[in-house]
Amino acid sequence: MKIERIEITNYRVFRKAVFDKLPSLAVIVGANGSGKSTLFDVFAFLRDALTHNAASAVERRGGFRELVSRDEAGPIGIEARFRESGGRLATYRLEIGSDGGRAVVEREVLRYRRGQRGLPWHFVDFSRGQGTAITNESAYGQEGVGGEREWYALDDPSVLAIKGLGQFREFRVVAEFRSLIENWHVSDFHVTEARPGMDAGYAEHLSPSGDNVALVAQYLYQNHPDLFERVLERMQVRVPGVSNVEARATEDGRLVLRFTDGAFRDPFVARYVSDGTLKMFAYLVLLYDPKPHPLLAVEEPENQLYPELLRELAEEFRDYSTRGGQAFVSTHSPDFLNGVELNEIFHLAKRDGFTSVRRVGDSELLHNFAAEGDLPGALWKQGFFERAAP
Repeated sequence: MKIERIEITNYRVFRKAVFDKLPSLAVIVGANGSGKSTLFDVFAFLRDALTHNAASAVERRGGFRELVSRDEAGPIGIEARFRESGGRLATYRLEIGSDGGRAVVEREVLRYRRGQRGLPWHFVDFSRGQGTAITNESAYGQEGVGGEREWYALDDPSVLAIKGLGQFREFRVVAEFRSLIENWHVSDFHVTEARPGMDAGYAEHLSPSGDNVALVAQYLYQNHPDLFERVLERMQVRVPGVSNVEARATEDGRLVLRFTDGAFRDPFVARYVSDGTLKMFAYLVLLYDPKPHPLLAVEEPENQLYPELLRELAEEFRDYSTRGGQAFVSTHSPDFLNGVELNEIFHLAKRDGFTSVRRVGDSELLHNFAAEGDLPGALWKQGFFERAAP
């Protein structure tokens, strides 16, 4: 599924912000405090609310009054319009309010549109733990057939309906959408956590912090040797001198990464390689995942990396997005921006305490500059992105 539009209301600096015409790779730029991290927190909030409940997700962020936009009573609204694998246009809207200081789901709707002009089916329509859901999903899209609905009640008004109903086989559409959000990956990578050795174990996907990179490297080596070889090939191109990387078990049962550098006789364990080398390896392990996450969000991947590598890293993110995983990347780096296209860039501008969103590809002036050979990073650095200079 690919998200085409996101609308956020009353969520911190986003009193009303719309990200429209979203491509497979969306790069977010803006000054400090403009809302780049807040956008990624919206993705994490949806996943947390689904995994636990809305009340827990709100409390993790300091409570409702801390999360809702300044001087607003709510509700907090998040709406995502996406194109699912069958080509149908779907919309999911979640509104969070407060009741006695505890967050509740004021409204939750999941609807699909039939064809270009057909009326949408509300597969889920709930408020405060009660509502209706379609029970004749198999008839969806058939001419003249309407949705048969039943009333359901959840135990907790802060539990998302897509969580409660998505556990049952008869709600296939709901279950698919639930699975989509559960598999979102919002990176919070820390080099210090990726360095230590790990107890022997099993991991197919890189964790948000990157602390299991050795286990994932071992999994790729054993189960997807072709992809592991691609990672090594890209490492040799991106980090000159690195000729091999292996996940090696130590005598005490720990698993460590060992990097071989042609200039030295003995390989280095992960704790001795540079931050940039380890971070590039972790990103490549993430980007060459055999099952790309339906949504991948990475903040400022340029940190600890050599500037000349960033344009090529942008190309790696684009390649990931073409293999099925939509990617959102925030950056402060003109070098990274030089590796993307104008239509992939969204810049955030803060005015009077709240953030607005502009799609760079909508600017005829910037397209004219690009046609003359100017690169996006250079245009950004020169101040052509209003109120979003690096």
